[in-house]
Amino acid sequence: MPDQPKTNSLFIRMHKALSRTANALGRTMDAVAGRRLDDAFFEELEETLILADCGAPAAMAVVAELRQQSNTQREYRPEEVRAMLADIIAARLTLQPMPQYDGLFALLVVGVNGAGKTTTVGKLAYRLAQGGKKVIIAAADTFRAAAAEQLSVWAERANAQLIQHQAGSDPAAVVFDAISAARARNCDAVLCDTAGRLHNKKQLMEELAKVARIAGRESIPKLTLLVLDGVTGQNAIAQAEAFVDTVAVDGIVVTKLDGTARGGAVLAIAEQLKLPVWFVGVGEGIDDLQPFDAQAYARGMMGIG
Repeated sequence: MPDQPKTNSLFIRMHKALSRTANALGRTMDAVAGRRLDDAFFEELEETLILADCGAPAAMAVVAELRQQSNTQREYRPEEVRAMLADIIAARLTLQPMPQYDGLFALLVVGVNGAGKTTTVGKLAYRLAQGGKKVIIAAADTFRAAAAEQLSVWAERANAQLIQHQAGSDPAAVVFDAISAARARNCDAVLCDTAGRLHNKKQLMEELAKVARIAGRESIPKLTLLVLDGVTGQNAIAQAEAFVDTVAVDGIVVTKLDGTARGGAVLAIAEQLKLPVWFVGVGEGIDDLQPFDAQAYARGMMGIG
C-alpha cells in the first residue's frame, strides 16, 4: 500500500507532538488499573481533560459517552480505557479536509499576531508545489517589514512566485494583483498572507473583511484558513470567534502542537466552533505542517503508539 509509510510517519509525528499532553492524561489512565470506572474516576478524568484544554463542554461530553459505553461492574486495564477514549474523541472531530480544485483558487490566511500565519503560508505553498501545483504567494501583510522578506525565503524554498507591494500599501490591492497575475501565468493557487491583528481591534478586523471581499469578487473559489496557536489553549477560541464573525472561516490550522502540554485545545476548538481542522503544526520543518487526522490526533493524546 503506497500511502502506508506516510500514514505511519503522521502517527509518529503526532504521537511525538502530543507527548506532553499524553503524559498528563496518562497519569489518570494509569490510576484506573485494577479498579472499576466509578464516579471518582470519571470526575478525575473530566478534570484532567479540562486541564489539557479540551474545554468543559467537550470534556463533559467525552466523559458522558465513556460512562455510557463502559461497564461499571468490571475492571478495566488502562490501555482499554485509553483506546475507548481515543475512539470517542476521534468520532467527535469533524473530518472534512481542505477542498481540492482543478482550476485556480485563492486561500486567505488569517489570525492574530504570532500565531504562525507566514510560516503556515510557506509550508502550504511547499505542500501544493510538491503536489504539482503552480503557486503564487500574495504578501498582503504590508505592515510588518520582515513579513515580505520571510515570504521571499519561503517562496524560494517552495518554488513559488511572490507578489508584493511597498510597505504600507493597501493589502486588498496586493491580493487583487496576485489573483490577476495568477490568471495571466496559469497558476493553480494564490496563498494570501495577511497581517496579524488583535481580534478585539475593530478597525483592523474591518480591514480584513475588505481584503476578504476583494478576494471573493474575483470569480474563483475563495477559502479562508484561520491559524490558531495551540500554545494559547482556550484563549484561541475567543480569538477564533471574533474572526468567524468578521470573515467566513472555512477551516482551521492549529500550530505549535509540539510546544504545549495542552494539546486538547484542538478538540475544544473543533467542538465549540463546529469548524473542521484542516492542518496541524507538529514541528518547525518545512514538511511539519500535516493534514489533520482525527485518529492520529486522538491516539496521540492518549499515548497509544
